[in-house]
Amino acid sequence: MRLTKYIRKKNTTAERLLEQLPKADATGSSALPLSPAQCPPLPLLPICGWMENLQGVQAGVVGDFNHVERCKDSLFMGTPPRGYFPNAFKKICQRYEDQPRYVTLYDARRHIPIYSAYVFKKSDGEKKVDFPWMFEPQLASDKSSSNMEPFPQSSGMHMNFEDTQAVLEDYADVVQYERGQLNPDEHQADPLDKASTYTLTNVVPQIREFNLGPWAEHKDLIRRRLNNYCRGKAFVVTGVTTSGHTIRRNNLERVAVPEYMWSAYCCTEFDQNAPYFVRYKFPMFGAYGLNDRVNNHMVEVPLKNLEKFLRSRMDVDKNFQIFYNDCASET
Repeated sequence: MRLTKYIRKKNTTAERLLEQLPKADATGSSALPLSPAQCPPLPLLPICGWMENLQGVQAGVVGDFNHVERCKDSLFMGTPPRGYFPNAFKKICQRYEDQPRYVTLYDARRHIPIYSAYVFKKSDGEKKVDFPWMFEPQLASDKSSSNMEPFPQSSGMHMNFEDTQAVLEDYADVVQYERGQLNPDEHQADPLDKASTYTLTNVVPQIREFNLGPWAEHKDLIRRRLNNYCRGKAFVVTGVTTSGHTIRRNNLERVAVPEYMWSAYCCTEFDQNAPYFVRYKFPMFGAYGLNDRVNNHMVEVPLKNLEKFLRSRMDVDKNFQIFYNDCASET
């Protein structure tokens, strides 16, 4: 009898505490506590913390990258590039097989990534070609899966999410373009990390001659450099500038075509005995190239020079910065 009363009392207390949780608003948006300041009184803190942890694993399209489960570890010092105007783009924590893989800032209007940021993994440079192309469900609906998913077999299903992102049909009849990965398969080693690069939210249209020539050569140059001389983690950010050219389908502007491709790496622990012609390109260096058939060679430049170049060609503020504290370690 005493045990029954004890259980009833505990259940009543739990119900009363749960009632203190903020309710969803009229739009159906969740109002769960987001910070300790928003949590209810002390008895409810364990529940509040559990709710916060539950929220943390729901990645995909996110409000920020300030949590390991929201791809924070893909960024140098856990900080994304600064200077992009807020709310202009979608932040994607690219998740595959329930694991955060890398970060993408995505333009849902032009249907291309603005940049992808990832941790380089030492690899042999082999490219896998047997992975299916995927899409980001949460760009279409925030109630969808937080994992990238393969495109449905039926192309008719693609209409459900083509308003917010590129679909396979956009690349079907454009022989002058290749799908250029911002986080390239060749810069990853684990099969699942490699598979996660095959999402169209990590892809931009690259002119075939540029993709197979200067761009491919630069990716391999950086792979070999970081393989051989980076002794710690290497963080890479690769992005685009646009100029108004687009891929059209059914007489609609579907996918923006980059004008320039750019990339930069940050590796604070590197081989101090490397030859000078390599050593001066550490801890950070950058490059850019024209996405065209001619005059498309990649130009390697110091990080500050790259940022200056990009400020003149992108809609960013004067504080635009690719790596936190210019890739200076705080240790």
